[in-house]
Amino acid sequence: MPRAHVGYPNQITDGSESHQDLGWTRLRRSLLPSLLLLGIIAFAGTATAQAPAPASPFSVNVNLGDKPAEMATSIQILLFMTVLSLAPAIIMLMTSFTRIVIVLGFVRTALGVQSAPSNQIIVGLSLFLTLFIMGPITSRINTEAIQPYSAKQITFEQAAQRASVPLRQFMLKQTRPGEVEFFLGLSGAPPTSVDDLPLTVVIPAFVVSELRTAFQMGFLVFIPFMVIDFLVASTLMAMGMMMMPPTVVSLPFKLLLFVLVDGWHLVIRALVQSFGVG
Repeated sequence: MPRAHVGYPNQITDGSESHQDLGWTRLRRSLLPSLLLLGIIAFAGTATAQAPAPASPFSVNVNLGDKPAEMATSIQILLFMTVLSLAPAIIMLMTSFTRIVIVLGFVRTALGVQSAPSNQIIVGLSLFLTLFIMGPITSRINTEAIQPYSAKQITFEQAAQRASVPLRQFMLKQTRPGEVEFFLGLSGAPPTSVDDLPLTVVIPAFVVSELRTAFQMGFLVFIPFMVIDFLVASTLMAMGMMMMPPTVVSLPFKLLLFVLVDGWHLVIRALVQSFGVG
């Protein structure tokens, strides 16, 4: 009866297998792990020798200097760069940009055209109108704050305080008193004079007032175009053309009306005069 011989795990051979084959199998199974381990060690050593040294991470060295004057100048430069990074927020929330871009967007929607003029044109026109309206204010800031500071006649804190005065006056001129009182009450501050109002109260009150004014102007812009849409829809229903979309027919009439009355001139003039310019 053949005799079973147990070798390595999961391997069962009978007595008919030759001793030479059994020896070769044992040798192969004992050398294979060793060769594999040596290969891994050699590959790891080669990769380590050929791998380039890790590049040092990008770092910015801010030298504040040893003297107090040099440190103050470095801090002022850092504050100036911070203000530049906040420039888009300042333009949108502390100037006439918000009202202008919203009203121009309402004009495009009222006309019924979704891509003419494009967003780039509306934003660019709003930006240049903002520069035109804010021109006297920026000139005053340059005269009262930037030039004296450049001539070292005032400190950085005094320049920042002088620069905030024209902006505060402009925002308060466009802000409803009720909005100022509302945010002043939310801040828990006592009754404060107009000149002493903090910007944390003036800015949100100004933004809310601008949104309200812009939506009021947008409603007035929509009225004539809504009348045209209503007349066209009523005419199509009376003619039995209920399958014809009213917007397809009313769009040429709205464009014709807008061109005949010189609509862009009227809208831009109304926007500029709403800020007390012109």
